[in-house]
Amino acid sequence: MLYDQWRVVATVRRSELALAECATGRRWTFGQLLAAADQSEAPAGPRVFPQGHHADFLLTVLQGWRHQRVVCPLEPGQTPPHPPATPAGIVHLKITSATTGPPRLIAFTAAQLIADPRNLMLTMKLRPDWPNLGVISLAHSYGFSSLVLPLLLHGIPLLLGPSSLPEALRSATAGAGEFTLPAVPALWRAWHEANAIPTAVRLAISAGAPLPMALEREVFRRCGLKLHNFYGSSECGGIAYDATPAPREKPSLAGTPVANVTVTQGPSGCLAVQGEAVGWGYWPEPDPALADGCFRTRDRGEIRQGRIYVEGRVGDVINVAGRKVSPEIIEQALLCHPALRDCLVLGLPSEDSGRGEEIVAAIVTREAVTDADLRGFLERRLASWQVPRRFQRLPAIPVGPRGKTSRQELRRQFTPGGSRRFGDRNVKC
Repeated sequence: MLYDQWRVVATVRRSELALAECATGRRWTFGQLLAAADQSEAPAGPRVFPQGHHADFLLTVLQGWRHQRVVCPLEPGQTPPHPPATPAGIVHLKITSATTGPPRLIAFTAAQLIADPRNLMLTMKLRPDWPNLGVISLAHSYGFSSLVLPLLLHGIPLLLGPSSLPEALRSATAGAGEFTLPAVPALWRAWHEANAIPTAVRLAISAGAPLPMALEREVFRRCGLKLHNFYGSSECGGIAYDATPAPREKPSLAGTPVANVTVTQGPSGCLAVQGEAVGWGYWPEPDPALADGCFRTRDRGEIRQGRIYVEGRVGDVINVAGRKVSPEIIEQALLCHPALRDCLVLGLPSEDSGRGEEIVAAIVTREAVTDADLRGFLERRLASWQVPRRFQRLPAIPVGPRGKTSRQELRRQFTPGGSRRFGDRNVKC
């Protein structure tokens, strides 16, 4: 099914540009990619593992489709998993990003894999005359559904950038025509601060982590470019997209549901997603959170007037002496301070046994600011018990290779036995 659809796309657009590597200058038309895929040999095993940020990644995917092997994308250097044989009909395995626990495998049928880019095409209005510029990971669910599948199943050309560094972005886009640029908030921030956002970007998408509203507004004010917030998950693909032309008014607003996707609020307050793009299930250890065409997320949210508001993850809620607060609420207040560039708030075990947890904030500053100034600023916006007891200054909030911040990772680093402690001014990131 997948290779047949690819063959139709490649045949119709045979002489048009399909893929270009900005680092090497190599270019392929759809016809050349099709010829290379048709000549591929059958892999030795039951799975193929596309890896890297170059044309071989795409050719390995097509090799797997042509010879009916299960495709399991890997990040550079990632060890291939070896689960038991997958059930009949499974064609694709995703590896979760492990921001909320150990990595897991998610299994997909061909129909489920096809549905996500189809939904995104309808929702984002992707266009062949606006090629995708690929600087994010092709292996991550976001990159695979936003870059790889639109190319192979819908004929959206792909330009592979040499890296995501501001200077590399400038070089890759010098003299380029109009294009679409999917990225993550950390990249948009770096490009904005380096004044490197290309003027030829016609569609700017931000996903993989919450998009700070302040960053969205700053980019819009300087460049006139709207960063479209995109909310999704490896288990189900796209969930919500903010298609509005102006910056959001509330940072928790994720957007409206993606085409052909139904989002509801469960009894626990968490969002549930249904649609044809929802995965078959976790493999080889099933979980009722992903079953029967429904993904039950751990994201707390609300649906108001057709809009989806995400308030944070269940496991991130901080319990201070029996009172609970979402760290996102504190982060949103902190980011209103002009001296702050970035922050991440989490709860750590308190030395005071009666408090349960205490609120700590990892912060990145633009200019000098005292803890007392920050506390006074927050006390005018939050309840006193919601104000962090400790602030830790970092050169940057650590992000993984997929652009995601992880409270879980910081919690490990800043608790006894970890490599870093709050209060240590000689922190190295």
